[in-house]
Amino acid sequence: MDFRNQVLSISEAKEMDMVNYLSALGHEPAKIRNNDYWYLSPLREEKTPSFKVNRKLNRWYDHGLGRGGNLIDFGIEYHHCTFGELLNKLSGNLSFQKPHAQMVKSVYEQEPKIKVLSDFELTSYALLGYLEQRHIPIEIAQKYCREIRYELNGKTYYGIGFKNDSGGWEIRNPYFKASSSPKDITTLKNGSDEAVVFEGFTDFLSFQFLQKNLPENSQDFVVLNSVSFFERARLFMEQHQLIRLYLDRDAAGLKYCRRALSMSTKYTDESKLYKKHKDLNDWIVNFDKLQKMRLRQKLR
Repeated sequence: MDFRNQVLSISEAKEMDMVNYLSALGHEPAKIRNNDYWYLSPLREEKTPSFKVNRKLNRWYDHGLGRGGNLIDFGIEYHHCTFGELLNKLSGNLSFQKPHAQMVKSVYEQEPKIKVLSDFELTSYALLGYLEQRHIPIEIAQKYCREIRYELNGKTYYGIGFKNDSGGWEIRNPYFKASSSPKDITTLKNGSDEAVVFEGFTDFLSFQFLQKNLPENSQDFVVLNSVSFFERARLFMEQHQLIRLYLDRDAAGLKYCRRALSMSTKYTDESKLYKKHKDLNDWIVNFDKLQKMRLRQKLR
């Protein structure tokens, strides 16, 4: 059956999984307690999560607004559209259907916990090679990152670790991308009136490479470690006179960027620098490839 032109029924739309739908819109839970998923409200500005989705019931409630309902109620308010317009929007996203009962368990509950065993200076050949592939100088990575040993499913692994403000780690190696608890933003304070914002630490390291000739304390930095932590970072960001956003050029990154620009003239969108690429690091890697290709063409 071809679903592309099929419009969902009311009952089908109501059964679409709210947690998956919010994730597709760029909203991730700030905390999970059994079946309750707590979010910074997608319907208004707030600093403390008060928007709850009960995944078992597949219903939401915004404590700040004092109202809730099913996915249709949320979608109409979120998109500022009519009921019919919402059904058309949802019909193109059948992958958000509510999973079977045995699959309702959260991916957060299923995912094994990572236990960080130790951290030390970056030395492993494989990790240094990975940094070279990402065009990140080793001396810059060693300044901001550590090599960590961590345990997962009873086995020990190693990776590049980038610490957040709560003591958790963002972890990367050539084959793995994950985080250890607690998850949080990372801030670097240099007493500047300018804040530079990134989604991930590879973009932050890439920026350090690009700006290596600037004075070290000329800017403050915040690495979100997840775009869903944008609201959490606002208190730090908005203490500055200028906030330069280097967010990813995907749907979620662009959405948060537009939202920031509409809130304050302090924010600027710097992602136009790499508008044809996913993020800053992707632009740097491919820019070098393009330069080499042009050089080969000249030499022919």
